[in-house]
Amino acid sequence: MAKPLTKSQIAADLAEKTGITRKVSLQVLQVIAELAYKHAKNTFTLPGIGKLVLVNRKARIGRNPATGAEIKIPAKKVVKFRVAKACKDAVLGSKK
Repeated sequence: MAKPLTKSQIAADLAEKTGITRKVSLQVLQVIAELAYKHAKNTFTLPGIGKLVLVNRKARIGRNPATGAEIKIPAKKVVKFRVAKACKDAVLGSKK
């Protein structure tokens, strides 16, 4: 399995394909990340890739795997990423 791209590799590829400097492409990535953090509460969408959504999880009963004892897991908010259909089709190939 290939190694995932690093931030600097993504920035270098972005700079090469768009004709901007590597420094500017790093700033673009940083701005996108900041926008995602700021707007995730209201759903942040990256067109063609997916969206970040805030989900409320209910309280539930879980088990300690070591002892088998029941524990109460409190309700909480979590951030989830939902992959766009276009991204799924591009990565996995369309079902036909």
